[in-house]
Amino acid sequence: MVEGISAITLAVHDMARAVRFYRLFGFELLYGGEAAAFTSFRAGSFYLNLTAQPAERRWSWWGRAIFYDPELDALHARLLAAGVRPDTAPRDAEWGERFFHITDPDGHELSFAWPLPKAAGRT
Repeated sequence: MVEGISAITLAVHDMARAVRFYRLFGFELLYGGEAAAFTSFRAGSFYLNLTAQPAERRWSWWGRAIFYDPELDALHARLLAAGVRPDTAPRDAEWGERFFHITDPDGHELSFAWPLPKAAGRT
């Protein structure tokens, strides 16, 4: 039985730009960096990896990575203050999470979310 995801690896065209973007979220840089071909960040007990690809390499929509952050609204405000424009504002979803979407500079779709408190009597 699969117990979880160890890491997500995203292809990027400009490693320096991607590293600066992901540092805005508070990911801890573990390996690589702006001049590297491969970079790894800590995302809680998991990892977010970036791998440099040549400009002629193209990709199409692949899905969306979802990260949990207990300070969701503060993260959104920090991004706005840094000049980054998320695709959506934080909002509560019927499935029990508060979330917002953002697209990284290489077109990868990301969501940041956090579970809503359970309402009294609701399971």
